[in-house]
Amino acid sequence: MKIPFNIPPKSQNEEKYIIQAIANKKLSGEGSFNKKCSEWINKNLPTLMTVITPSCTSALEMAMVLADIGPGDEVILPSFTFTSTANVVALYGAIPVFVDVDPRTMNIDPACIEKAINPRTKVIMPVHYAGVGCEMDKIMDLANKHNIWVVEDAAQGMFASYKGKALGAWGHMAAFSYHETKNIVCGEGGALTINDPRLVKRAEIVRDKGTNRQEFLNGQVDKYTWQDKGSSYLLSELSAAFLLSQLEEGEIITSKRMTIWNQYHQGLAALEKAGRLQRMVVPEGAKANAHIYYILLNSADERAKLWSFLKEAGIQSTTHYVPLHSAPAGVKYGRVEGSMKVTDDHANRLLRLPMFADLSSADASFVLEKIQEFFKGTP
Repeated sequence: MKIPFNIPPKSQNEEKYIIQAIANKKLSGEGSFNKKCSEWINKNLPTLMTVITPSCTSALEMAMVLADIGPGDEVILPSFTFTSTANVVALYGAIPVFVDVDPRTMNIDPACIEKAINPRTKVIMPVHYAGVGCEMDKIMDLANKHNIWVVEDAAQGMFASYKGKALGAWGHMAAFSYHETKNIVCGEGGALTINDPRLVKRAEIVRDKGTNRQEFLNGQVDKYTWQDKGSSYLLSELSAAFLLSQLEEGEIITSKRMTIWNQYHQGLAALEKAGRLQRMVVPEGAKANAHIYYILLNSADERAKLWSFLKEAGIQSTTHYVPLHSAPAGVKYGRVEGSMKVTDDHANRLLRLPMFADLSSADASFVLEKIQEFFKGTP
């Protein structure tokens, strides 16, 4: 493949920090690099508490434990998302309630959330698709009105904001991903941010297998015991060392991605004006992070033809989620509230273009050239 879809970013101090972690002779999730990553996020997001986790999925699982969801509870979320968003709900016996998305952004539609709220609603889980912020002010207003927890799925949201406030700092909790496909990476990893002081003390217990081990380490008790539900939500020091280097250079990595994003956006303007495709939309108030650049073709058939055309040219483009409400597990464990017209339509027409920090301007120009060539050859 001449131009791959993704290559994980490189930062300056990864090897140096990993060597330090080994020299420290502390490789489990209680070491100095985990602490430094947490402190960096606490300061720069900002948030009250950060748990560095093995994945975004585990961060979402921890959030469900802290929200006390269980059988009979409902969690409102978009169908257009990765399986983890809904799977963590079903895992604890609650019901994922799928609602439609805003056609401009593919983010959950606050109007659809409002229609889905009932006495069983325990959590709202907005997903910041493509690193473009959901309408968090409207969502928080709804949540506060009905006394509902908000857990942001900010897997794609690092270094992005909405109305001047970082994604992940709006909800009561938020989960981030540092998987190698994301903007900031450590191979596999994630984080749970806690923005509500009511959750901080319990989060310390849940993160550490349900024990009060942190009190023991701090000298507050002479032994630690099982206190609550929990699991092993800690990342190894080697991965945390890699992650710290990436966080420290996150603004540089994001800037590189935004340069390519803007090149795509400007280069596709004429095709959008001619009615051949729709470009991504970043609405007013949202500051994106160039996690994804996608286009919407006029039909599923045209998307398939463009994908094939680009593949023949050595360019790896890709579709995205199969809507969860139509998946076998979605039908079994969840339910739909309202129409899913936008989700079904856009999911069939969306195509993602290559996007990574070290993608060259020349390669991005080649992608644009081939897209132009495709449309010249189609009526």
